[in-house]
Amino acid sequence: MAHHQVFLFVCTIIALLASYSSLASAAVVEHSFHVQNRTITRLCRRQVITAVNGSLPGPTIRVNEGDTLVVHVFNLSPYNLTIHWHGVFQLLSGWADGPEFSTQCPIRPGHSYTYKFNVTGQEGTLWWHAHVSWLRATVHGALIIRPKKGNSYPFPKPYREVPILLGEWWNANVVDVENEGLASGGAPNNSDAYTINGWPGDLYPCSVNQTYKLTVKHGKTYLLRIINAALNNQLFFKIANHKMKVVAVDAAYTDPYVTDVVVTGPGQTTDVLLTADQAPASYYMAANPYASAAGVPFDNTTTRGIIIYEGAQTSTPLMPILPAFNDTPTAHKFFTNLTGLVTGPFWIPPPRKVDEHMFITIGLGLTACNRQGNATCGGPNGQRFAASMNNASFQFPDKISMLEAFFHNVNGVYTTDFPNQPPLKFDYTNANNSMNPAIIMTTKSTKVKKVKFNATVEIVFQNTALIGIENHPIHLHGFNFHVLAQGFGNYNPAVDRKKFNLFNPQERNTIGVPVGGWAVIRFRANNPGVWLTHCHLDVHLPWGLATSFVVENGPTPSTRLPPPPPDLPKC
Repeated sequence: MAHHQVFLFVCTIIALLASYSSLASAAVVEHSFHVQNRTITRLCRRQVITAVNGSLPGPTIRVNEGDTLVVHVFNLSPYNLTIHWHGVFQLLSGWADGPEFSTQCPIRPGHSYTYKFNVTGQEGTLWWHAHVSWLRATVHGALIIRPKKGNSYPFPKPYREVPILLGEWWNANVVDVENEGLASGGAPNNSDAYTINGWPGDLYPCSVNQTYKLTVKHGKTYLLRIINAALNNQLFFKIANHKMKVVAVDAAYTDPYVTDVVVTGPGQTTDVLLTADQAPASYYMAANPYASAAGVPFDNTTTRGIIIYEGAQTSTPLMPILPAFNDTPTAHKFFTNLTGLVTGPFWIPPPRKVDEHMFITIGLGLTACNRQGNATCGGPNGQRFAASMNNASFQFPDKISMLEAFFHNVNGVYTTDFPNQPPLKFDYTNANNSMNPAIIMTTKSTKVKKVKFNATVEIVFQNTALIGIENHPIHLHGFNFHVLAQGFGNYNPAVDRKKFNLFNPQERNTIGVPVGGWAVIRFRANNPGVWLTHCHLDVHLPWGLATSFVVENGPTPSTRLPPPPPDLPKC
């Protein structure tokens, strides 16, 4: 056999062994979710909630990169249900993404459905949650992706890993709270508390014994996987006398960034290394709201847990000094100091050539009341609150999912005329435009943006001041994106394009567009299907702050969306 043939033979054997090793290291991870109502006690009262397997938060799912995840969901609750695997790419498995009427019809009460998908090309902390109405307030849990067996983290292995889920609590049925707001056209009631791993903490009534506690060993380093599972509030998180080292956000590794405060919006995750290097004692961890909309009521309370050093004498824990609720400089500093880890295992540099340039205004406006007779609605000027992107207030279909309409070429479910630019240019962040009757009204529609497979999309998200200004957490399903730049005021391409970070920008799946400002993101649309893009404040999603990307099929079988599972729920 010639030398080059021997070489090719050896290379083939090595490739086959590597392929076999990769397959052998992958596993099928299986869970069952029994979703049903249960009664628990919080804040001095008994409250019925909807929960998975009876727990709040729900079960933590742990997989290794490359594994296949199978979750059997049994809907024993009185509500329609879907589960979204927040931040999972769902490469060619868009049917499992989960948002109601986007990729599937809901699982009806008394029915079940099995989600099955591969978790590939990403590591870190994600989470799962209900994607129907406000059920995600209590139907949620961590989804942790560890490196493939044999691989390691790009930082020293921690002594222990601890999920920290920050939540929001209502002394009411959350579905009723949402429905009351939707019926009136006004804002729904604010929450009554925040929680850490389901517990409100000892600043709330009847909650001294409902405080999350974490025992640590002196000198050891812990990986805290922080998840903001709150519905409507961004949060500051601090630990008294301790620094934290950010090593990942939204399951994408970052350059290590040392900070004494983590800022996180609904849907975002932040992985930090915490070294127990202080005097053995007790220390509070605490979270309070970052509420950037001036003059808008919010839940201005604080949740806290306790870090207890092993062997420490019982003492009153030290409390961190938390930022003020409107401390935008602290929030902006945190978000803009994050950069991507270019030596990380899945780092991909931002694409340089852009195929689709989009400028999307986001904000809160009004739509016509549409009540019978002389009755008025609960929003300003007797109208209904309606949020929009480029003045299109998104309305979900209710007879078939958009993904089914895409796959089966069903007309009349959505239109592909979502505009690349706002229909009207104005001084977007000028507070004098607040309640401007000439521009505040919007209308409902189901407009989507269609893009070709593998196209690179660049979006400038521009906040508006139509009804106040606030930081909006925007979540893109199906993809990570690079955050090229962010700032305040109106985006000015002549000046702001010079600020683009094309070397090591952070990757995310959820971006907090700065209050009264803008953010520029870029992603490659390499996954066919229908991908929801929306504000992750649950008060804003039913109001219409959303659109969807319809990514066309690619040219080969491996770049085309496969048929739906035969048992996909029907409407």
